[in-house]
Amino acid sequence: MSDSLHRFQLENLHVRGEWVSLDSSWREILNNAEYPEPVKQVLGEALVAISLLAESLKFDGSLILQIRGAMPVSTLVVQATSDGAIRGMANWHGEIADDAKFQDLFVAEDQGLATMVISVEPNASQGERYQSLVALEGESLAESFSEYFAQSEQLKTRLWLAVDDTRAAGLMLQCLPSESSEIQDEGWNHATILADTITKEELLNLSSQTLLHRLYHEEDLRIYEDKILRFECTCSNEKIDNTIRSIGEQEANSIIEEQGQITIDCEFCNTQYTLDSIDVKRLFVDADVTDISGTGSVH
Repeated sequence: MSDSLHRFQLENLHVRGEWVSLDSSWREILNNAEYPEPVKQVLGEALVAISLLAESLKFDGSLILQIRGAMPVSTLVVQATSDGAIRGMANWHGEIADDAKFQDLFVAEDQGLATMVISVEPNASQGERYQSLVALEGESLAESFSEYFAQSEQLKTRLWLAVDDTRAAGLMLQCLPSESSEIQDEGWNHATILADTITKEELLNLSSQTLLHRLYHEEDLRIYEDKILRFECTCSNEKIDNTIRSIGEQEANSIIEEQGQITIDCEFCNTQYTLDSIDVKRLFVDADVTDISGTGSVH
């Protein structure tokens, strides 16, 4: 089963949906770090969710989901681009029990709810960047997304997410406008009741056509052409150069004087970049500095 996404529509129920399965891309991301089981679970769910959401927005650029906590998971970041590239990572501290619950992973410094930030970053010609910040509510990431859509988009949305060591998959349904609210509610309730019968094993192992036929073979189902997804990291020498420029020549030389070189590790793909004093001198010969966010930590 390849990494792909299918859009579909239940014409008679006034519901649209998307199905996604991450196979090789998910395994490649897992190869970059040994995540505790609960962190691996939510990271996979987040990658599926951001892939589904990015396709539903219909824009040219990238969509980023960040969950900001204090402990034990301090940061979780996933990104999906409009052309099908995905990447993701998480940072955590200390031991995490295998049976840790979703809300136990993201505890804010004030012991309150952590924050979920969704950022839309259009390509240069597509408009301005904007963010939505919401409290991380719900007992699962799927519930948190439903709350987000209800509050921010006023759009009925449900997600079903499943993750194991080799695959991450998901289904999303969204209610479409209808002239009759009664017809709209009936169609939505019918579609979600059927989707609630999906098992984790079915979501992970069945193809989109098989799964959707099993759920909605009695409905007016339209399935659109699939979209191929892939793991791809956007780190590059150019971005690393601009990260060094952003800290300034004096600070860069101070790090080299103390450590002998500057080392930057990309937290998404584990690529390591190393710069010495000659590299730093080269960077600051040109006075033009472009502000591009770094992809990792400088040390």
